Amino acid sequence: MISNLFHAIFYNPIYNALVALVALVPGSDVGIAVILITIAIRLILLPFSLSAARTQRAMKALEPKLKELKEKHKGDKEKEAIETLSLYREARVNPFASFLTAFIQIPVLLALYWVFRYEPFSTLDTARLYAFTPVPHHVSLLFLGFIPIMSKSIVLAAFAGVTQYLQAHFALSGTMKPSSSGGVQGDFQKVMSMQLKYVFPFLIAIISYTTSAAIALYFITTNIVGTLQEWHVRRTHGRDRENGVPSGRALEPIQPQ
Repeated sequence: MISNLFHAIFYNPIYNALVALVALVPGSDVGIAVILITIAIRLILLPFSLSAARTQRAMKALEPKLKELKEKHKGDKEKEAIETLSLYREARVNPFASFLTAFIQIPVLLALYWVFRYEPFSTLDTARLYAFTPVPHHVSLLFLGFIPIMSKSIVLAAFAGVTQYLQAHFALSGTMKPSSSGGVQGDFQKVMSMQLKYVFPFLIAIISYTTSAAIALYFITTNIVGTLQEWHVRRTHGRDRENGVPSGRALEPIQPQ
């Protein structure tokens, strides 16, 4: 039941869109189609991603006040919770927005990944195609004419790892910068930051190399789009600060649940 719904709502539409792009792009290049559909999906999810990024920045700006509340109501968890929710309401910040965004994005991105992972494209699965989906007369499995898209590519795998590192480095220098408050929370943030910056890029490179060049292109495109998104949010945040708009107020009004 769940599998059928997942395929009907996410997997099959993405597969059909990818096949249609292969039919439309010059040379029926699967690699170019992979890049284009990854960008298209990221653009569709962009409003949710930007909302989550802005929420993270607003939460970061509220950290000093949250620390004050914790010290002020030390030992009184109920009072601390009430004052914290009041602070979120005043700043128009929904702390659960990031979780909602992730919940919406995960099935879409998983379907996108699995299409690249399990569809060979040397033979099209016509049973999944809609009646209106254009079918390419031929399919080029050589990205830009010389990189086998369904084979391993150490160059693209390395590039996937490098772009993941650059994205993590850029994010950690801004929104995701660890708290300097110390303690257990500060140590946890430092560990997570180290993993995101050094361990995760290595894992992405390994996954990209052990699967296919298509997966590597997917990660490369996602990382580049993610970096541009972070740059856009940071630029908007900086402009708001120059105009005297508080970080929390820069968000669109989000009523707490």
